[in-house]
Amino acid sequence: MSPIHRIEVIAVKKPSETRVVEYDRTGDVDVLENRTRPLAPPPPGQVTVEVIATGISHIDIFIRDGRESTWADEPFPRRSGSDFAGIVVDSADPRFPRGSDVVGHVRSGAHATYLTVPASALVKKPSRLSWETAGGLYLAGVTALDTLDDLHIGAGDTVVISAAAGGVGSIEAQLAKHRGAKVIGTCGARNFDYLRQLGIVPVEYGPGIADRIRKAAPGGVTAFIDNFGQDGHELARELDVPTERYRSSADRREVELALLRDDAESVEHGTRQLETLVRLAESQAFTLLISGFYPLADVNRAYADLQRLHSRGKVVLGTQPVSTTRHLKARDVADART
Repeated sequence: MSPIHRIEVIAVKKPSETRVVEYDRTGDVDVLENRTRPLAPPPPGQVTVEVIATGISHIDIFIRDGRESTWADEPFPRRSGSDFAGIVVDSADPRFPRGSDVVGHVRSGAHATYLTVPASALVKKPSRLSWETAGGLYLAGVTALDTLDDLHIGAGDTVVISAAAGGVGSIEAQLAKHRGAKVIGTCGARNFDYLRQLGIVPVEYGPGIADRIRKAAPGGVTAFIDNFGQDGHELARELDVPTERYRSSADRREVELALLRDDAESVEHGTRQLETLVRLAESQAFTLLISGFYPLADVNRAYADLQRLHSRGKVVLGTQPVSTTRHLKARDVADART
């Protein structure tokens, strides 16, 4: 059963305030605070969305703790989060009337109960797409889609994807397979069964990895996507991957930063790709594993979970969870034994 239930909005009064996640200085998860702020009616071309689910990403961490300096001059308080899905509760754009289910993206501030955004940053959410998946879809999914498009991955390719069990990597791997490529996913041994269930060939990290990849791909490797960010360049060269068909973790960062820009052209591109991604998710070309689901009030714990680098798929926040009871996850039990 989904931990999120749909809220009917027809009789709900238009909101005048929102609860948001903000921080007043760079730092670790302890700087994040839930605060209540006033919410003005949407101006023309915008809508107010009741956020039902919203994803968290590693780039959020890097921006918040200062490692990512692109927006270092932004004033405090700052907000976090770019992915969200929810229900339109007030609209000044005819494309999305009140009651519409939507998936969207923002530069920052998606970690909130209500959010006013341009209609150009929204797509309609199909009823078959769960709130959890929709809420965590944008940044990881469009990063994966943009990377595969850039490399022209398709039938006849054999592609190696590192950190293939993570949010971006798992979507890349599934969509590459959907396009007809053979996919080898590098990961820790505990993720082998998960990748096998997706039809991905798992190969364990560590000494001798090149030989293990060659054994899994006797015909050679045609492309390499490095989400791990350690020895990707050397490994790709050792596997004779053409330079133009290698993408590093630094390349991934550039893709993510481009998807967070709020100029009209960047927003239009992100929304167009999000619409494609939603269609692919609806048709089950890929599934997004939600390995951690937290109430918005537990945003600090959610980020701490993500920072451990042990989660598969996505960690997602919910504003209307059926239960706020904290549950011990199976992977936490496994980690405690090692």
